[in-house]
Amino acid sequence: MKAALVAIIGRPSAGKSTLVNSLCGHKVSIVSPTPQTTRRCVRGIATRSDLQLVFLDTPGLYLSQSTLNLYLRSEAARALNDADVLFYVLDRTRPPGEEEKQVRDLVLKSGKPSIVILNKGDLPSQVDWDNFLDALGRVPRLLVSALTGQGLEELWETVAKLAPEAPFWYPPEYYTDQDPEFRIAEIIREQAILRLREEIPHSLYVQISDLENRQNGELLWIRAFIMVERESQVGIVVGRAGAQIKEIRMASQSELEQVFERKVYLDLRVRVSQNWKTDARILSRLFPESRD
Repeated sequence: MKAALVAIIGRPSAGKSTLVNSLCGHKVSIVSPTPQTTRRCVRGIATRSDLQLVFLDTPGLYLSQSTLNLYLRSEAARALNDADVLFYVLDRTRPPGEEEKQVRDLVLKSGKPSIVILNKGDLPSQVDWDNFLDALGRVPRLLVSALTGQGLEELWETVAKLAPEAPFWYPPEYYTDQDPEFRIAEIIREQAILRLREEIPHSLYVQISDLENRQNGELLWIRAFIMVERESQVGIVVGRAGAQIKEIRMASQSELEQVFERKVYLDLRVRVSQNWKTDARILSRLFPESRD
């Protein structure tokens, strides 16, 4: 029997969250075209006969010294430190730059057993990765499409050789250990990101105010707030005659009903939390592990 903690690292939009969802067979991480969608280290679980993998889906790493990005980088660094194996995910269609070099060097310095995953194998690419990846030595390189499933069987076979002998941490039917409030907030944030202007997604977070089981457990009642930085952003989120926030609410309810397998009623509102991205008190609540 084998079990491994697998940290998944890479640049923003490399496909890390899509890979976790595909390997777990369930929606564990939210996905959007917006870079830095993943903010906290999200834990997914996949079990096959005598092998259990616990994936740590980390925020995308990019060059910035903003307060928020320092929290994101600390999340990734913690996952690398805890991991038994690293999955280094590359968008093979996008040429490497300084950010990619920094991620590559993190993998090299970690000294952990690693697999390079050349993602988006279903798309054409003119990028020659061989010279760039030679610095990692004999680390396995796999061509994968997290979206279509191409190469995932080979990935399972490869990581099985690297995983240590260990008992399972979770029952085989588990696919995540996220607490309900975190999952709800992430699903609402995903639906908001998918519908809002380019500058808004990085300016919001979701706060769960109330969570109740009603009607003998047949209904999950939720009150949540989309928190934005400025008053001018409230109207954008709400939309004309409330159309935008209604669409976010209805889409979120639908997703949540699939996750919790019961009826969900979501009371969704918008509030202003000025300069939250530099407020240590708010950031410590959004990234509780960073206080340890």
